[in-house]
Order: sequence, then structure tokens, then C-alpha cells
Amino acid sequence: MKLIALALLICLPYGTSQAELSTDLPYEPGVFEPNWDSLAKGYECPEWFQNAKFGIWAHWGIQCVPGSGDWNAKFIYKPESDKENWIRQGERHYKHHVERYGHPSKIGLKDYCKDFTAEQWDPDHLLDLYKRAGAQYFVAMANHHDNFDNWNSSQQPWNSVNMGPKRDLIKEWSAAAKKKKMYFGVSVHAARTWKWLVPVFGHDREGPLQGLPYDGHMRQEDGKGTWWEGYDPQDLYGPVRDAGTPISQAYLDRFYLRCKELIDVYDPDLLYFDDGKSPLGGVGLKIAAHFYNQRIKRHGKLDVVLNTKHNDALTSRALVDDVERGSKNAIDSNPWQIDTCIGNWHYRENITYRKPPAVIHLLLDAVSKNGNMLLNIPMKADGSIEAGAITFLEEMSDWMAVHSEGIYDTRPWEVYGEGRLPDPEGNTSEYVDNQYDAKDFRFTLKGNDLYAFCMVNPVGDVLITSLATGTQKTPHTVKAVTLMGSHEKLRWEQTKKGLAISAPHGYPTKYSVGFKITLE
Repeated sequence: MKLIALALLICLPYGTSQAELSTDLPYEPGVFEPNWDSLAKGYECPEWFQNAKFGIWAHWGIQCVPGSGDWNAKFIYKPESDKENWIRQGERHYKHHVERYGHPSKIGLKDYCKDFTAEQWDPDHLLDLYKRAGAQYFVAMANHHDNFDNWNSSQQPWNSVNMGPKRDLIKEWSAAAKKKKMYFGVSVHAARTWKWLVPVFGHDREGPLQGLPYDGHMRQEDGKGTWWEGYDPQDLYGPVRDAGTPISQAYLDRFYLRCKELIDVYDPDLLYFDDGKSPLGGVGLKIAAHFYNQRIKRHGKLDVVLNTKHNDALTSRALVDDVERGSKNAIDSNPWQIDTCIGNWHYRENITYRKPPAVIHLLLDAVSKNGNMLLNIPMKADGSIEAGAITFLEEMSDWMAVHSEGIYDTRPWEVYGEGRLPDPEGNTSEYVDNQYDAKDFRFTLKGNDLYAFCMVNPVGDVLITSLATGTQKTPHTVKAVTLMGSHEKLRWEQTKKGLAISAPHGYPTKYSVGFKITLE
């Protein structure tokens, strides 16, 4: 009976009522049950993730097509309320779309699917760049709030095999990651689609096309003679609704089955949800239990990572907490992750990319507090990355070649750093102006070796006060001090004021140099 119910579910539209669907969707039985107590009791973050420290992310999908940056899938429909338009980009996205493609009553988000071509995409080449830049794991976006699946999805006909690239992007990303011996993850953002895409059912509130419905009202029959003939826009946008419409059971069940398919078919090492705690409540808990139990069944051990945001003491033990564009202001006993970007999440034309020092500061700060960094490199719709991104990766490669010893396989020391503390904490806290100077350090530890990273290359002598003698806080005896990437013999002395290091003749990198300090 379960198989019959599932077969019916696959054929039903999003708007079907709860009474017509079975909610008894299968998950792999095993140690874990779909509740927080069970997940927290049995989960432990795998060593590979704690050792890797640095991953790169491809936030790549149909929203990269217009080149207008983040959130265009919503803002090309000109959200009406100030709350919807909280980052004040609605007019920009709407104007850009109308000028380039036409009015969203005819040409909308669905039409980006056709132009998401990937003709320049070479996953092996990109993964080679990312590996040389120091990334130990790679995460590919499986879908975003736009609801388009980047794999051969049996649940979502609007996918990258049926249209656009006509390639299974997740399958090819996974294969490239395995070639480079990188751990592979997928990110899922579609839990937010139900509310996020409500503007597609609206209309202009003013102007010559006032009141003309946007293309969210189109149906399969409207596609006759078009490139999307045979497809129903409702499968992409969901049923016509307003902001107060409850999520249908069909939508919840289909979201679960899409995630289950990703896990079952592609066997990722990491699953990232762009949601707080659990996406769609109990749905996310069932996905977590399936993910963990399935991994144990296949590999004989639980060595996967599940990322969500805004976790508390209980949920942080059940998965790996993620902080978007932010940090934490103390060492966390549980491994965690920051995710950030060198530009916009989705490709934006003519943007100035961040420089390596700013990103390295975020990496050092996270690692010193028991965290990792997942860094997005924006990609164009054709699958290429811009020269500015390549330059960034090359400079990152140079820095990691010198300093990766103090990043990989390390753990936090008794204090995470010294200087101007504490740092801002929480999601989006990296936007706070927090310029470092030569007195700011971050520490990592590997065995008896303490790595002290000076966030800004010092001019003159160096003093690390956390290694002062005669204090109960840091009763450590220094045996040796070297400058990472240099063969110069340093002059140093451990005093009551701290570890004093005489200025070397030069530094091997332009920013954020590291000292390797061997302790007794």
C-alpha cells in the first residue's frame, strides 16, 4: 500500500489537499528516530569535517542567468510591501528584468531555466582550482528558493536534465569531487519556496500594465508553442496562493521525497539546509534520521554532516550549526561552520570581489573557535567564473601553501585569540566593521604546536601576551619559535609580559602571517 501511495503522490499537484495523501513516507530505519532527543543522543561530528576546516561552495542555479545578484527570483516580481523589499532591491531587479527580458506577465523566472546553459562548465577544472586554493570539501547547490532542481529529479520536472544544461549537475559535481579526493556536499534551499515565491502571483500596482497578472498564474496549456511546452509552471511556482496560505501536505511530502532522493542516489558527505534548526519542522527531522541511518547502513559508520542555522544547546548536538556571514564570539565545544561569499550568493555583473585578507580573517577566526568556513565562489550561468574570482583563488592558494599546517587537523587552544575582543556574533555579523591590527592574534593547536596567526603583518617586534610566564592562565613553556614559510632563525624571549619575538627580516606572505610555537 505504501508503494501505491507514493506512486500517486508523485503524480499529484502541489495544491492537493491533505486528505488525498499519505503522510506515512518511508525513512531508513535504524539507530536514529525523527526527533531531537534521538538525533542529539547518537550524533557526533565526524573527524574529517573537524580536520578539513575549509570548503568551497557553488551557489549556482537559474538565478545566475540575469546577472543581477541575489534574490532576483522574488524581486523581478516587484514585491508590494516594504517588509518584502527589506534589502531595497525590488526596483533594481524588476527594472533589469523588464529591460533585458520583458514584462514578468509573460517572461518570468521559469524562462531563466532555458538560458541556464552551462556550456562553459568544466567541473574538473573548477575543482582543481578549489583544491589548490585549500578547500578540503566542496558543496554544490541542489536547489534554491526558486525551486529548480539541479539533478535528474523524479519529483520536480523543472530540473537541469529536462531543460537548460540538460545535464545532471549534482552527479557531475560529485564525480569531480571524488577525483580530487574532496568530500562532497549538497545544499537544499527549497523549504522556503512556499512563502518566498508568493510575489509570482501578483501584478504591477501602477504603470501601463497595472493589474496584469504575473506568469505565476500560467498553466501547462499556456505553454503551447513555447520552449516550455508540456511543462506546468505550477510545478515550479507551486499553487496560486497568498502569504497566509498554509503549506499543503503535497508540498511537504514532495520536499521530503526530493531530499530523500538526493541522499539515496548521490550519497553526499554533507547536507546543508538554508533553514533554522529543522526545515519544515518534522519533515526536516525525518530527513535527518533517514540521512544518518542510510549512511550507517551503507558505510558502517556515521560520518556525515548536516548543517542548519539558529540552533540551541540541544539541536547543536544533533547536527553541525551553521552561521551565515557571521561568527561566534567564543570557542564552541561543538564543531560548527560559517558560510560566506566573495561577492553575491548568485552571480552579479560588475561586482567587486572581496580580497583574500578579509576572507582569511574569517577563516582564522572560525578555526580558532572550533569552526569551519564554507566559501561561495559566484558562477555565471554558462558555468564559468570571472577573472576576479580566479585571481582570488590564486592568492588564496599562495597563502594556504604557507599556512595550511596551522589550519588543517588543528583544534582550539585554551583561548581563541588576543587583541580587541570579543567579536560580533551571529548571522550577518561579518558586516560589522571589525578591522584588525598587528596586535590581533588567532590561535590553533596541533599536538604540542601552537600556531599564532597575526591578523595583520606586524611592523617591528611582536609580543604575544597570552604566553606570558608566571601566570596561572597560561603556564606554558616555549621551546621553539619559527615563522611559517621562512627559514630565518628568529630571536625570541618568553617574559612576564609575553612571548617577545624580534622582527624578522621579512614575511613570506603579504597578510596574516603565522608563527609556529612549540610548547613543552
